[in-house]
Amino acid sequence: MVNTFLKYGYTQEQIDRKVASAWEAVFESNERFYAENDDGTAFVTDTGNNDVRTEGMSYAMMFAVQMDKKEIFDKLWKWALKHMYMKESVMKGYFAWSCQLDGTKNAYGPAPDGEEFFAMDLILADRKWGSSDEEGAPENYGWWARKILHTVLHHHYKMWNRWNYLIRFVPACPFTDPSYHLPHFYEHFADYADKRDAKFWVKAAAASRNYLVTAAHPVTGMTAEYAYNDGSPNPYGPPKGHGDFFSDAYRTGANIGLDALWNGKTPELSDVADKLVTFFQDTEITAYRKYNVDGTPTVIPALHPTGLLATLAQTTLACSDKTSAACEKIVRRFWETPPRTGNRRYYDNCLYLFAVLALSGKYAEE
Repeated sequence: MVNTFLKYGYTQEQIDRKVASAWEAVFESNERFYAENDDGTAFVTDTGNNDVRTEGMSYAMMFAVQMDKKEIFDKLWKWALKHMYMKESVMKGYFAWSCQLDGTKNAYGPAPDGEEFFAMDLILADRKWGSSDEEGAPENYGWWARKILHTVLHHHYKMWNRWNYLIRFVPACPFTDPSYHLPHFYEHFADYADKRDAKFWVKAAAASRNYLVTAAHPVTGMTAEYAYNDGSPNPYGPPKGHGDFFSDAYRTGANIGLDALWNGKTPELSDVADKLVTFFQDTEITAYRKYNVDGTPTVIPALHPTGLLATLAQTTLACSDKTSAACEKIVRRFWETPPRTGNRRYYDNCLYLFAVLALSGKYAEE
């Protein structure tokens, strides 16, 4: 795995401390948002909304499997199965996207980014630690990965559009979220899914890579939070600001960076990454705003500035050599920025830990 931090002259000892600090911000520090229960389960809190989300739970499981923390992984997964997995209702077989801290469901609908991360987490856990032989047991990671992958394609309310191979914003929804597109995951889904679905996932990976190019603004490389199937921004209602480059959309560049790390760079996606990094290369974190996708700043400050900087740093993994100077500016700015503290730290520090793992060569696909 490429160690970008090492390339920029940081020592392995410094890098190891950086990784430890980012892990501590999520799991161990006084400002951690990971908590364990007496029943052998654990959860992470969205500190800005005071709930537990499949987004955060699946992110934390990814952190745990990358850092070889099986006990933490199992506790998080058992909480998700106990409180989020829906065994009844029209969305049976999916995970409730939001729960209260005691596990009470806030909603009976799923968010597809949670399901796709859960599936990849479980695939990696199966490869790293092996699975139990008991069907349906929490530690039968491979069984659960295959079950999730079957459900998202064959449920009455499907998470993927079967005719264009694009992930939906929510099941049966007519539009998508560019930051949900994870082609680097779909390559692995093809290996784990039912044989009859393997070709779908291969096509989904190609479709998502094409979609990310289409959805990115031709000058800035920015994508909207929500977008139509043709890639154009969708300012989905109130306050009709989801057609802008804001919180959800930050992840798109990071996902392109991880795809490059796992599967190699593609000229079209490198071009998107180059434009995004170039746009922000001279912008300090304190000046980050909400932007129209054409780069026009709004009066609204970035809600997650540390998260934006982290995703830009991860985006550099996909950049071409022609933007090497801009990439170095971004990565060094990120290195010098500590994890976020305060009420909104959950989302920022999840994105922060992802970036640290990717740039230190510790975000692996095996």
